[in-house]
Amino acid sequence: MVAKELIITLPNSHLRQKSRKVGLITSEVKHVVEQMITATLEWEASRPHEVGVALAAIQINHAWRIIIIRNNFEDKHDQTFSVFINPEITKLEGEIEEDFEGCLSVSDIYGKVPRYTKVRMRATDENGHQIKLKAEGFLARILQHEVDHVNGVMFVDHIKEKPQNFYKLTPEGKLVKLSYEQVNKDSLLWK
Repeated sequence: MVAKELIITLPNSHLRQKSRKVGLITSEVKHVVEQMITATLEWEASRPHEVGVALAAIQINHAWRIIIIRNNFEDKHDQTFSVFINPEITKLEGEIEEDFEGCLSVSDIYGKVPRYTKVRMRATDENGHQIKLKAEGFLARILQHEVDHVNGVMFVDHIKEKPQNFYKLTPEGKLVKLSYEQVNKDSLLWK
């Protein structure tokens, strides 16, 4: 199986379940991390207008609290990722701003999602070391999006009552606004 085919998409109900805490970092956990990275990069290679910036283990159908985040999401040639096991946002700070988000598990749909501009997070890396992280801007948005995943929350859930915030990615790589009817017609997002 091609790794990108491991990525599950809505309406798969597994995306709505809370992931389990990782106790020991075993070879199986490390294998899942490798699969996550490979799946993200293969997905990206098949999507000319998008970059795979992050993934949660649940998106490849492993209900563990693991996320990966690309080290440099502005450079497609940098294919390295940081691993965060049992990530937990400890503080939300700053303003709440709306900006575009997409998701490897929500095909071709983007949304203007409200998020805090600054966060603090703690996690464990793949070697078992504790990490504390302060982030702002786009990285803060990514962290909130990915921690939502381990809690069974999708970005579309934040804008369910804001149909004007939904966009579709065209084959040419442009975002076009979706009408209320188009959003609700695609009720696969809410199952």
